[in-house]
Parts: sequence; structure tokens; C-alpha cells
Amino acid sequence: MNDFSNAQKPIDVVIAWVDGNDPVHQKKIDGQLPEGKKKNIPGAQKTRFGNVNELKYCVLSVFTFAPFVRNIFIVTDRQTPPILEDIKSVFPDRVGNIRLVDHQEIFEGFENHLPVFNSRSIESMIWRIKDLSENFVYFNDDSFLIRPVRPEDWFIDGRPVIRGQWMPSAAIRVFWDKIRSKFQRHVMGKKEFEPRASYHTGQWNAAKLLGFKWRYFVLDHTPHAVNKQTCKQFFDQNIDRIKKNISFKFRHFSQFNFLSLTYHLEILAGKTQIRPPQLAYLQPLGRKADYIDKKIKLCESNSKIIYMCVQSLDLCAKADVDKIFGWLEKIMDLETNDKR
Repeated sequence: MNDFSNAQKPIDVVIAWVDGNDPVHQKKIDGQLPEGKKKNIPGAQKTRFGNVNELKYCVLSVFTFAPFVRNIFIVTDRQTPPILEDIKSVFPDRVGNIRLVDHQEIFEGFENHLPVFNSRSIESMIWRIKDLSENFVYFNDDSFLIRPVRPEDWFIDGRPVIRGQWMPSAAIRVFWDKIRSKFQRHVMGKKEFEPRASYHTGQWNAAKLLGFKWRYFVLDHTPHAVNKQTCKQFFDQNIDRIKKNISFKFRHFSQFNFLSLTYHLEILAGKTQIRPPQLAYLQPLGRKADYIDKKIKLCESNSKIIYMCVQSLDLCAKADVDKIFGWLEKIMDLETNDKR
């Protein structure tokens, strides 16, 4: 029996997904890049769009460990993820709670910015999904729940729980990027050099935009609780800033991280519910042979860890991918569930 209808207020989940192996999608990307310039644009690297069916385990983990979630919206660019049969075999009564959302829907009125291959642009618009709950949680498809969660792990008194930590200003990091860019362009002759649009830079850009000078709140690689009204209010009052942020086809160092922006807006409103990440973060590529085993052991021994994020699985050996997915299947008891 599902208890998603018993939550006091509905909570939906949003997941952005792309199949970078799709030749149609690859052709779209190539059509937006200057000839031979893909390697010079950090946001156009192939691993940005890699896919080894992480989405299946992301969705299954939500239905397993957060049965109160009402709907899962999968945002994609005219692609259909091959997960519905897997979901149907394990949670046949939840297939109707999954809806595919095309970029056309969230960019309604701003279709001139499509196609877009940039998570920062897409994340700036996800709150515009039709029929999305007032409070929702955003997942990357490489994030998974590994233990039961409660609505109050995401929202308390209707306000988002934000996970992360305060860090000193990233102004020096940004300044160094500017110096390095000038050196590469004017001394080394790499006229189209772009600094990497780092995770920290995007968050600092968001904090700085809102007036933070000496420190900023750094979100981690967890799912993110978001209030739709917070997004809409900023959007309506700062339409030109939003237009600029969504104008980049590929991730750019000048963009702000919209999810980080919502965190800082909550902080400014004085409605902050700050919690630790409770996250196991994995980057298996190039690690020692026992790296994954140690991470799994940590997850099993530390009951406070509720999230797992595994980055760049598309670059990992198949044995490593199978080990991680096999463990996820074990903790979700998928074999047993499949026999129901």
C-alpha cells in the first residue's frame, strides 16, 4: 500500500535526464557548436550527457524509500527513458505517477532559447512544470535514496530543509579564473578558452547576486528541497537575469546555480532549516580496487547516511557499475518486490 496520499502537503520529485548516447541528441549538440570546438567548451564534454541507466535506480529508490512522494516528473528533450517496464514490474501501482516533461513545457514563452544542453539553464526553469506541487524535491539522476526518508527530511513547517555548509567567499577563485583566461587567450593564443564552470563558481555567483560578500552556503550533491513560490517570485522580479542565465546552450562559468539561489533566498527570508548533507559521495573512476567496497561499507555502518551520489558512472568499468547497482538492488530488495 502506498502512503503518498497521506502526506499533509503533496511533495513531488523532479529529475532532469538526458540520453547522451542518442544519435539525434548528439546531432543537436553538434549543430550548436562551432566546427571542431567541442573540446574547447567544458560544458560540451560527452560525460555531461552520459547515461548508464542511473535513472532507473534513482526512480526506484524514491518509490522504495519515500513512498509519500506524489508524482515524479522526468524532464527531458524529446526522449523517452527505457524505465517504465522496470518500474511497472516492481511498483505497478506507481507507473501512473511518472510523467515525462519536455523542455518545451518548462521553456514556454522562452522557446527561442531551445535547444539547450545546460543543466544550469534547465534547472532555472524546472519550477514551471504544470501541476507541480508547491514544495518539490529536485534530483540529479545520479542521486539515490539509500534509507527511508520522511517528509520532514525535506520540508519543515512548509519550508525547505537546506543541506550543506558555509564557506568563505569564492571571490579569489573567480579572480584567478579571470587571470587564467586572459593568459590563455592573449599569451597562449587560445582565443576561445573558457574556464571550467565549476560547482563552486555557480553557487558563488548565486550568492553574490543576492548580496552575500564574505561567505556563501555551499550545497552538496544531494537532492534539493525547493519551494515553487520562492522561484516564481524571483523569476517575476528578475526576468532579465533569468533570461541571461538561460541563454547559454552549454554550461558557462558566468551562470549562477539556480538551486543555490533558492537556498540563499530562504536564508535571506530567515526561514532556514539547515541540516548536514547525510551523503555518501562517490567518484569511482581511477580509484583503488577497494574504493567502492569501502564506500558501501560506510553506507551500511552509518545509519545517518540517507543519500548516495555516484558521478561519471558512464566512464567507469562495467564491473564497478554492476557492483554499485547490485548493492542498490539489494538494499531496495528489488528481487523480492518483483515477485509481488
